[in-house]
Amino acid sequence: MAFLELTAVFFGFLALIPTIASLTKFSPWWVRAFDFPRLQISFIIIIIIVFSIWIYSFNEFWHLVMVVFLFGSLIYQSIKIYPYTFFAKKEVVKSKEVYSSSSISILVSNVLAPNRKYDKLLKLVQKLRPDMVLTLESNQQWQQELEVLEDEYPYTVKVPQENLYGMHLYSKLELKDIEVRYLITDEVPSIHGKVCLRSGDLIKIHCLHPKPPSPSEDYSSTNRDAELLLVGKEVNGDHGPILVFGDLNDVAWSRTTRLFQRLSGLLDPRKGRGFYNTFHAGYPVFRWPLDHVFHTDNFSLIDIKRLENIGSDHFPIFAHLNFEPERQDDQEQLDDANKDQKKWAEDKIEDGNPQKGIHDKNL
Repeated sequence: MAFLELTAVFFGFLALIPTIASLTKFSPWWVRAFDFPRLQISFIIIIIIVFSIWIYSFNEFWHLVMVVFLFGSLIYQSIKIYPYTFFAKKEVVKSKEVYSSSSISILVSNVLAPNRKYDKLLKLVQKLRPDMVLTLESNQQWQQELEVLEDEYPYTVKVPQENLYGMHLYSKLELKDIEVRYLITDEVPSIHGKVCLRSGDLIKIHCLHPKPPSPSEDYSSTNRDAELLLVGKEVNGDHGPILVFGDLNDVAWSRTTRLFQRLSGLLDPRKGRGFYNTFHAGYPVFRWPLDHVFHTDNFSLIDIKRLENIGSDHFPIFAHLNFEPERQDDQEQLDDANKDQKKWAEDKIEDGNPQKGIHDKNL
């Protein structure tokens, strides 16, 4: 077998690994890592398909089989990312209003604890003047630097931590029934409660930042998956308008996040509008959407955008929504989770050991 043909075979098999891994339900970080760079994987597969077609003589049946498998892998990857392209149907309708007493704007920013460019985030807040600002990885030093916001944002929830899982919520709108909960592990807080719109409507909120599957954090995705699916299950039992936002350490097209949407019924305003890749800010070629804003179908979208770099490894994301219950019938309807999916979610939640949430704090 010629050298170039061996090279095509070698890289062909390598290109199939990400798709095979994504089809499994194995949770080790090195398996779940293939869920993230689907756009990059698709580009690599295209290059290998072109190379293989150029190299193979197709006198051997396995030449055709290899190329067919590569095309199948490309189709699989494309199906996963297609909903986030401009060609797909929008999951959330565009609001007919630019501003109303029923609107709410949110800025989510993983600030990166060692980052000292506090002024960059403060300037963004001053420029956009969102109703709510959620910071992740914010520690005591970040809390001190962000105190200047409190004149305009009198309602705050402060959970400074030095372990990269601190979070701070600043709001112009009144917050009610706030809890800081530790759903899966004592190290990772989340914020839950209600926010009162200027119209008087109460919106339930859930602010999340679960641990990512990585060699330096969690060996497997189990804890992350358990937290997302637990919140999805809880949201499913709620009534009324709901927002879930934060750095979920998962991409929008993963099995877990898609199941989270099916369990919760929450919509993703990015679908049909773009990827809005927020991580990694330092590597243009390797970026994917880790920061999210999900909402019930009684919200329409005024605006969503990825913001400029603030010195973190994440770009902030901004979403401006309008509470319009009368437009629920105009929204895309999600499929409910089937029996097998619900069983997988229950197993994940159980494996995550959510009993540790006994340390919840009422604020």
